[in-house]
Amino acid sequence: MELLKLVISAIIGIIAGFYIRRTISEGKIKNSEELAKKILDDANKDAETKKKEVLLEAKEEIHKMRSEFEKESRERRNELQKLERRLMHREESLDRKSESLEKKDDLVSKKIKELDEKEELINQLYEKQVEELERLSGLTSEEAKELLLNDVKKEITHESAIMIKEIESKAKEEADKKAREIISCAIQKCASDHVAETTVTVVPLPNDEMKGRIIGREGRNIRTLETLTGIDLIIDDTPEAVVLSGFDPIRREVARIALEKLIIDGRIHPARIEEMVEKAKKEVENIIREAGEQAAFECGINGLHPELIKLLGRLKYRTSYGQNVLRHSIEVSRLAGVMASELGADVKIAKRAGLLHDIGKAVDHEVEGPHVTIGVDLAKKYKESKEVLHAIAAHHGDIEPQTVEAVLVQAADAISAARPGARRETLEAYIKRLEKLEEIANSFEGIEKSYAIQAGREIRIMVKPELINDDEIVHTAREIVKRVEEELDYPGQIKVNVIRETRAIEYAK
Repeated sequence: MELLKLVISAIIGIIAGFYIRRTISEGKIKNSEELAKKILDDANKDAETKKKEVLLEAKEEIHKMRSEFEKESRERRNELQKLERRLMHREESLDRKSESLEKKDDLVSKKIKELDEKEELINQLYEKQVEELERLSGLTSEEAKELLLNDVKKEITHESAIMIKEIESKAKEEADKKAREIISCAIQKCASDHVAETTVTVVPLPNDEMKGRIIGREGRNIRTLETLTGIDLIIDDTPEAVVLSGFDPIRREVARIALEKLIIDGRIHPARIEEMVEKAKKEVENIIREAGEQAAFECGINGLHPELIKLLGRLKYRTSYGQNVLRHSIEVSRLAGVMASELGADVKIAKRAGLLHDIGKAVDHEVEGPHVTIGVDLAKKYKESKEVLHAIAAHHGDIEPQTVEAVLVQAADAISAARPGARRETLEAYIKRLEKLEEIANSFEGIEKSYAIQAGREIRIMVKPELINDDEIVHTAREIVKRVEEELDYPGQIKVNVIRETRAIEYAK
């Protein structure tokens, strides 16, 4: 019973607690609903208040903008009124100017009409005057015009000749002075020895008995020597001398050295000849290498390829118009370097290109083509710079020089080759050049006689004074110079000296 009472009491307590909690929850919910309703009411009131405030602010802003717009409109109306008044004033001014222009136009028309009438009257008077002048002078208008034109032509010729002389003299003074300074400075600093090589070499003999030993039994010694060297041995009646003949100077040098060694040794037979020829070849190779190294050292050029040095050394045995090509190349290098230093150009490139400009001549007997093309190919093969290649290609004018160094190499080459005594010309070519020079001069009208002098570096021309006056000789000289430049090839420059003189001759009887 006790346990049952406890259970019943617990159940009753649980039920009572459930109802009490429910009652409390319902009270809280009711309070929450009332609070929420109150908050909504307050929010609605605040919204209404803010709405009224915003409307008031908007009205104020609209009023403000309307005031500004009205103010701006008034200002624009005032400006438009001012512009309108100005336009009206200008229109009135234009009307007045238009009336004035119309009056002036009428006045100008009247004056033009008067001028036309006067012009017609003047033309009539001019025609009468021309007729009267023609009658008095005995010349037609065309003849008079020609006479005047001739007078004007003579005057213009005289003035143009004076102007040409002044311009030429001024330009020559400035250009020649600077050129002389540079070239004379370059030549003064360059002192090179030049030798004239030929296609034969003479080897002296101790006695005439040596000729027989050189020829050998049935000519075997001389045949062996000629076969090994490629050089012809000429043994004739010349006392104590043997002539070596050949176009290849290196082979000729090998033959000379070998023959001199054989003469000193005294043992001359085919086996000994072969041995001496081999020694001579090695000796010539050493001489060539040393000559190339010496040339590079003289010019102060470093970093040349060993093969280029050998090719330079080969130029020691190469001649051009009797001028040693290696000495010529060294001279060109020095001249180009000196002129480059005077002009502020690249001295190293100028000297390097000057030394290598004729490198193609070292092998032009073995390779087909002009020495310029061969030289460019060789320099390109051994990794020379573009500037050096261009200077080599342009040194004979085959292409237009694009750099200062190329122009200097071209000039140095001409200076070295054209100076007196540098080269030897054949007599036939020399005479032909002089005859052609005189022929060009004599082809002009009014030339009495011409003389090529100074080894073809100057031509003196005597003109007929009755056909060519003092002013016309300037034009004649210029025309002859143009013809010479177009038709002749020559080293250096040619001076054209035109002389006009008048002589009065009488005889006492």
